[in-house]
Amino acid sequence: MLIAGHGRPLAMLSAASTLLNRLAFSETISRRDIATLVTVAGLHLAALVIMAATEVDLVAKIAFLLAWAALNCVWLAALRRPAIAAFMSLAMLVALILFSQFKYDKLMMTVNFVDLMIIDRDTSAFLFTIMPNLRWSVTLSALLAAPLMALIWHFDTFRIRRRITSTGGACCLGALVALSMSVPSDFFDEFFNHNYVSKFSRSGVESIYELATHGLMESDGAIAEHLKSAPAAACNPARKLPHIILLHDESSFDITAAPGIKVPPGYHKHFRSFDGVARKLVVEGAGGPSWFTEYNVLTGLSARSYGRFATSVTRIAAGRVARGLPHALSRCGYKTFSLYPFYGAFLGSRGFQTAAGIQHYMDMTDLGTRGFEADSFYFDQAEKIIARERRNGPLFLYVYTVANHFPWDSRLRPELTPDWHNLGNVPNIDEYIRRQGMTAHDYGALLERLKRDFPTESFLIVRYGDHQPEFGYRIIDPPLNEAAIARHLLAFDPRYFTSYYAIDAVNFQPADLSSALKTLDAPYLPLVVQEAAGMPLDASFAEQKAILQRCHGLFYRCAGGAEARRFNRLLIAAGLIKGL
Repeated sequence: MLIAGHGRPLAMLSAASTLLNRLAFSETISRRDIATLVTVAGLHLAALVIMAATEVDLVAKIAFLLAWAALNCVWLAALRRPAIAAFMSLAMLVALILFSQFKYDKLMMTVNFVDLMIIDRDTSAFLFTIMPNLRWSVTLSALLAAPLMALIWHFDTFRIRRRITSTGGACCLGALVALSMSVPSDFFDEFFNHNYVSKFSRSGVESIYELATHGLMESDGAIAEHLKSAPAAACNPARKLPHIILLHDESSFDITAAPGIKVPPGYHKHFRSFDGVARKLVVEGAGGPSWFTEYNVLTGLSARSYGRFATSVTRIAAGRVARGLPHALSRCGYKTFSLYPFYGAFLGSRGFQTAAGIQHYMDMTDLGTRGFEADSFYFDQAEKIIARERRNGPLFLYVYTVANHFPWDSRLRPELTPDWHNLGNVPNIDEYIRRQGMTAHDYGALLERLKRDFPTESFLIVRYGDHQPEFGYRIIDPPLNEAAIARHLLAFDPRYFTSYYAIDAVNFQPADLSSALKTLDAPYLPLVVQEAAGMPLDASFAEQKAILQRCHGLFYRCAGGAEARRFNRLLIAAGLIKGL
């Protein structure tokens, strides 16, 4: 009985042993198999380490994992080998992160999916100009990766069925789409140096959705209205038109908008116009995207109309937007010039500005510079053009200045301010204020030279701050953390987007300042310039003035973007915007 009692457990053990033998590999695992498993595990572990180091919140981590899994499934569907699929996926992730960090160093933005959607010759030219060894680096990386890929390919003994990987990839991609649509990424998160992979993958979903729903630029559907056109050549000003200088005052705003900032005596004078009025300009970028405001003041349109594509607005608009300030000025006989302090291929600046009506575009190569100069350098170049060209009709000069450009952790041209003493702010802010003083000094000298050297010529000078400096959003409301600041940026809180604009004149009295409101959205600045100069408005700017009056200085912010969408459609119908 005792033996019989133990018979059932022994029989169960025997059956289990038989089952395990049947389930076991028919061959022992080879060293190649072990090497493959270790390689696959190591590559996936490396991806997890990268996720932990670069993705900062739960949603971003989930998006990273879904993107990583989907990418592996794509390579598995193509190659069936898990080790080589993980290697290719990891190589793509590392390349994306390196390019994002490089882009952030240059533009204060990370790479997004739109960078793949809009690849042009200027972008390639810019990369190879600022990184002359890039071709060799890419070639060397490929040469080093090729034998490693061949080795992994040789030792990768496992094969995965395509049906499984296709199904898995579709599920991961579907989950990524659901996540991106249910928890949209913040547009301004692109200006933060983190979440590289998750931002890229989520921006892909969101960009494709926007492209499918309203194209590259928002506009109304067909409307019955049309611009009330006048003869194209009609320009009969009541008096002689002045030379116009439009000054792009880089990263400049009245920093006393932030609490507790100490400034030197007379600081506020720089932000006042000839009539003593301090005017505010509400721009569309915070802390870096100068090209948003460049687009605003040259075309009179909103970069926000491009939604997720706004960061590429100048590249998209090149050759498609044929309306704006330079075109309007050319109609009245102006010769148009642009003095640009960086490479013309940067974000397609040369292509955009020449298509917008700039006849003579000069970048840093044309100007003979290797880096950023004091503002006096660009003012000297402008004065040389005026001396050479003033007898050939009125001139329009779009002049960039860069003294206030980041970084502020070192003194720019300290010999120009020998008597400067720090004011007691944090060092970066004191350096920023010092540079603003340099700009104010050089600008005052420019006005004096115009009066002295061209006593019979008249000048209208309009200057503006393109955005607040990179640290601006941190000092406007100091108690807020980055998450709260991001919410304010996403809601376009005007405090974070307000700079200034000012109007000055030499041997000239501005004709009409009715549109020069104390607070104005940046796309209206071309209208202010034309009216102050005494130019008759063409049909599109006459319509835009009606919008200004109706919306009290708001443009895209008026009626939730409805006025901007309607205006875009009017310009499309008139042939002034094409292909958008």
